[in-house]
Amino acid sequence: MPQVLAQGKTIKCNRGAKLGRILQENGIDLYNGGAKLINCRGIGSCGTCAVKIEGEVSAPNWRDKARCSLPPHSPTAELRLACQTQVLGDIKVTKFEGFWGEGSQIVWTPEG
Repeated sequence: MPQVLAQGKTIKCNRGAKLGRILQENGIDLYNGGAKLINCRGIGSCGTCAVKIEGEVSAPNWRDKARCSLPPHSPTAELRLACQTQVLGDIKVTKFEGFWGEGSQIVWTPEG
């Protein structure tokens, strides 16, 4: 079973599980500020669940690629949409500031 390390929590999940759902079900603050209320609820159109991921996950799908290539995101930022990403192995997740999680300041790290 893969393990997800995020915001100081270690979470075991099934291989192929969607990262966004795992984080939310385990009380991880996936959204910043107003994005907690205004987001696309996992369809991959808003980009507010963007996180940095280290470890084995699915390749970006077309929704992830499209949204992360549009401002305020940047295709070179190495962020992924948690709602579109499947966990395939052990991973570490980092969240950045900004409504879309696109900022340069870290909000939380894998360790907390």
